[in-house]
Order: sequence, then structure tokens, then C-alpha cells
Amino acid sequence: MLSKRIIPCLDVRDGKLTKGIKFKGNIDIGDPVEAAREYYEQGADEIVFYDITASSDERDIMIDVVTRVAETIFIPFSVGGGIRTVEDMRRVILAGAEKISINSEAVKNPPLISEGAKAFGSQCVVLGMDVKKVEASVKTPSGYEMVIHGGRVFTGVDALWWAKEAENLGAGEICLNSIDADGTQDGYEITLTHLISTNVNIPVIASGGAGKPEHLRDVLTRGTADAALIASMVHYRHYTISEIKKYLQGSGIRTRMTW
Repeated sequence: MLSKRIIPCLDVRDGKLTKGIKFKGNIDIGDPVEAAREYYEQGADEIVFYDITASSDERDIMIDVVTRVAETIFIPFSVGGGIRTVEDMRRVILAGAEKISINSEAVKNPPLISEGAKAFGSQCVVLGMDVKKVEASVKTPSGYEMVIHGGRVFTGVDALWWAKEAENLGAGEICLNSIDADGTQDGYEITLTHLISTNVNIPVIASGGAGKPEHLRDVLTRGTADAALIASMVHYRHYTISEIKKYLQGSGIRTRMTW
């Protein structure tokens, strides 16, 4: 059985580490480079970096911050935000990222997934999905809709259909974020996570809602996620990554231990 991965998420705005709730009310809470170093030393399996306003501001990702984070850590590093072309992907990889996360632009321009997979391999292309629970309809039969540009634009695209389509196009992994659960620290959206993870054949990272180790246990077991993204619970120093991993190990969930 593969080890479950614990992945801190760095949401970055104007070069600062930031955190909000349900994609709103963001406040700056620190330096992303220092946070990345701390989480690496605590035993993080990967680091995810999102420039959260690059797409909505229609600007390029802050490549200098990406470079400084990459120089600090020695674990897989996934970067997203404002990536619109294969050349943008190349710039991010050359700055030190192992994976590229595409979200808004992938919905608007699905061939970008295939182009990225052809250029760099599917293992490098992560589909970011920001999802909102809605009333089930003909357009959104799963009851979950894709939302882009940092939670600002509803697309009418069904989340389950999009996950399957992106896999067919060449995405190698999905980072699935529930807007409804994001930043609440009340637990992941288990139903959504299970729906997506059981209908695709690529790894699914659960995101949004982690507040205590029990939440990770639940999403990695009942939600059948391959990995769990965390933010508030480590940003605000409620837990360390090593404490979370020890709890999961004690719950019978295999993780990569570093001590």
C-alpha cells in the first residue's frame, strides 16, 4: 500500500503567505519562504504553492517567490496560479517546481492539459479543481460545479465530468478543493472527495477544511483520497506535520516517517 501524503499549501498574495475562509477575507500571515522551510523540516511530503490572484488579475505568476521557495526545500514542489501556456509551465519548472497546477486556464482552454502532458509528462500536470456544491441539474448532475478565478466565476461545468475529462486529456493528478469547506477547519468535504476519487484512476489530493488530525484520517479513509492538503492547522501552529503523521500512523494509516 502506498503511503498517504501530507501536503502543506502556501496561498500567496503579493508575495505574502495568506489565508482566508471560503476564498474570502484573506489576511496576510507570514513569509512563504520561511513557511516552506519550516514545513520541509517538519516532514512534509510535498509543498503546494498557489499565487491566488494571478489568474483573476490576469498577470504572470510571481516567479521570483517560486524560485526562493524551491531553493529552500528538497521535496516535490507543485506550483499554480496564472499559468496559461506551455511556456509558462516551462518557466515554473525551470524555477524549481516538479509539478504544475492548472485550474482556471484548463477549464477555459482544455487542450492546455494535453499540451503540458506531452511537453513534460502527465506526472508533472496537476489539475486544480475549485468546487462548489450546487443544486443538481441537467448541466451539473453531480451537484458540484467548477468555479474559476479564485472562486469568483461560476462556469456551469460539472465537477465530476470535468475530472474524468481532464484525466482523459492527460492530467496526472487532481488537487480537489471544496470552496464550501475551505478555511473552515470543520473537516473536508468527504462526499465530494469520495465521488471524484472513486471515478478517476489518477491520485486525488483532498483540499479544504482540515482543522485537526481526525479530519485527515476521515478523508484518507472514507474519502479515499491519496493525499491531504493542509493549511490553517499548521499555519496557525495548532499542530506540526510530525504530530499529524504520528496520529495517522496510530490510526493505521501509512505515512512516510522522517524521524
